[in-house]
Amino acid sequence: MAPRARRRGAGVIALDHTIVPSHSAVESARVLAELLDVPWSPAAPLGPFSPVYVNAGLTLDFIQTDEPFEVYHFCFRVSEAEFDAILARLQAAGIAYRSEVRGGGEGRINTDYGGRMVYWNVPDGHQWEMLTVSYARQPAG
Repeated sequence: MAPRARRRGAGVIALDHTIVPSHSAVESARVLAELLDVPWSPAAPLGPFSPVYVNAGLTLDFIQTDEPFEVYHFCFRVSEAEFDAILARLQAAGIAYRSEVRGGGEGRINTDYGGRMVYWNVPDGHQWEMLTVSYARQPAG
């Protein structure tokens, strides 16, 4: 039996959740949720997680571990107003941010791709990014 050909656009695939390793899951979830101004919970209805409800379709499930873990990269596309508000919360919390993914541009905003973006590493050393225009995909046109 031959494999069926897949039609492009035949369905919608959406990331529902991902697990974020943390040395302090509850505190890390709280910090990220407050920076993004989204809901969170110290405990999930199921499993050993502290969830951050990024939007109606995506949850970041922080899980406590004493083991070393890889640093993950998470990027949030936000509106101009959300960018300003999150940046203000980063500054008020004294969290260092930068314009370059691998360091450099401390305290600056990157505008190289037609929008604004910054990177920071709190909580847990993970690399967090926010941008107003996706450089990974072209706008529909």
